[in-house]
Order: sequence, then structure tokens, then C-alpha cells
Amino acid sequence: MNLTGKTVLVTGADGFIGSHLTEMLLAQGCKVKALSQYNSFNNWGWLEQIEGLAEIEVLSGDIRDPHYCKHITKGVDVVFHLAALIAIPYSYIAPTSYVDTNVTGTLNICQAALDNGCEKIIHTSTSEVYGTALYVPIDEKHPLQPQSPYSASKIGADNMAMSFYNAFDLPVATARPFNTYGPRQSARAVIPTIISQIANGAAEIKVGDLSPTRDFNFVKDTCRGFIAIATSDKTVGETINIGSNFEISIKDTFELIKKSMNSTVDFVVDPQRIRPGKSEVQRLWCDNSKINELTGFVPAFSMEDGIKETVEWFTNPDNLSHYKSNIYNV
Repeated sequence: MNLTGKTVLVTGADGFIGSHLTEMLLAQGCKVKALSQYNSFNNWGWLEQIEGLAEIEVLSGDIRDPHYCKHITKGVDVVFHLAALIAIPYSYIAPTSYVDTNVTGTLNICQAALDNGCEKIIHTSTSEVYGTALYVPIDEKHPLQPQSPYSASKIGADNMAMSFYNAFDLPVATARPFNTYGPRQSARAVIPTIISQIANGAAEIKVGDLSPTRDFNFVKDTCRGFIAIATSDKTVGETINIGSNFEISIKDTFELIKKSMNSTVDFVVDPQRIRPGKSEVQRLWCDNSKINELTGFVPAFSMEDGIKETVEWFTNPDNLSHYKSNIYNV
């Protein structure tokens, strides 16, 4: 499928990955509808910062409303469904919100896309559904382990999307990105929380457990992965990892950021940033052979290059002003 000239809907476009994907789709010549969660302040989140804002149709609403979902998918060729609640700590105290948004919201989008005859739907999963690796690298056949209410809700959402493919032939593909980082990411995530604290002159950097490993991916690579899955004719009915096939510990990531920022700060473990013992995912390492085989996708950014670009963005005072680095953001 060639996306040029297609009408595409991006749910969660006001968020971190969604805003970058919106920019990339615009650059590919798409007619973009961008869904921002409704609020009375008429704030469009990170869409306010993107290039080409005047060229997109910004919609304000909520995927938890099935009537609204049916309304916004009319005339849409391709849906990129990214809207979700994603903060793991908040899922411990507000799990019902995650079911309502992630599971029911996905049901609403799938039903609306089916009713309106959309050509393809890219549903967004997460590597958190795998839990702590039982083997590495993690391929798409790895067992799913719900180690938090968030991951449980995403497992439910993934199965809901796949049920629409199996039961109704909905042309859906599930993109399963591993840990994405980059400009505009929430400070609840480890890389921006380290960078923003250093940039604000903190004497000690507050972190959680530094021992887990992650397969980090620069946001532009993640978005390229989404588009590769959308344009390939081989991905319908498939669940596909987006990752680098490279793991690094949080401790080594901390050291890499320090080096990039010419910093000598040390860290202190903040107890409120520690997950419950059985909830912590200790190891994530992506097997990205499937996306390569189906689409030809390979990551373009090294960890060092991605960190450099991320640091440059966060250390711009205008960008840094959006963050409250002295407050732990769940």
C-alpha cells in the first residue's frame, strides 16, 4: 500500500509517539486526521509543537465513546491506533481506567473501522505484554505475562484487535514496539527523567531500579516501523515487534546519558520509583527478524545518535520548560 494521498487517522496523535508519527505521515503526503483527547482547555498536547500543524485536521474526542469513534473513521483509509493509557505506576492505582481506555477503546476503534470499511488498521501493542524474558531475544511467539494492570489491559486490547481479524476479516496488523525514547517523551520514562534532572542542575539524579535491561528505540525508528507495517501487504493479521535487537541496562543507559551531557552527577534510588517486586520486567530484548522479513525495516539510529538528538531537544530551555523534573510523574 502506498500511503501518499491516503486519508489516515492517528489516535493518540497528541502524545509522544503519535505526534512524531503525524509529522512523518504528513511528510509522506498523507491527509492526516489527528485525534487529541478532548479537554475544555482546547489543548492539543504535543501536536502544538509539530511542523505542519495547519495542514492536519485536529479532532478532539475520546476513544471510549463508540459513537464518536464511528464518526471520526468515516472516509478514513488507514487508522493508526495509538491512543492508550500507558503509565505503569498509575495502572496500580487506577486499573479500571486502563480497561476502559485500552480494551474498550480498542473495541470501539475496531468496530468503527469495520463499519466504515477502512482499508487497514495498525493497532499499537507494547513489549510490556511479554513480561520478564523467558528467553532472548524475544520473538512474537514468546508467552504473554501480565505483570501490571497496564500490561494486562494491552494483552486484552491486542486480543480484541486480533478477534476482529479472525471473526470479521478486519484488515488489522498489531505493531509491538519495544521501549521508545526521544523528544517529547513524558518524564515518567527513565531516559527523559534522567536528562531533564541533569539539565535542571540536580545534584543527584533520582531513579528507580537500574538493573533491568531494555531494547531502546529512537522514536523516529519506531514511527518508521509503524509506516513499514502499514505499507506492507504481508502484515495483515500479524503481530510484529519493532525493536533494535540490542539490549542495554538502565545503569549503562544512565552512564551513556551522563557522557553525552558531560555530567559527573551520581544517582540515588527513589523508593517511589521502584515497581512491586513481581511487577518489574527485568529483561527485554527484541527479536526484530519478523519485521525485517515482512517489510525490509531496519533501525536507522544507533543508541548514541538517538541519545544525542534527545539531549539536544531536552536541553533547549523552551522544551525543558514543559517538564517539572523535581516531581515524580507516575
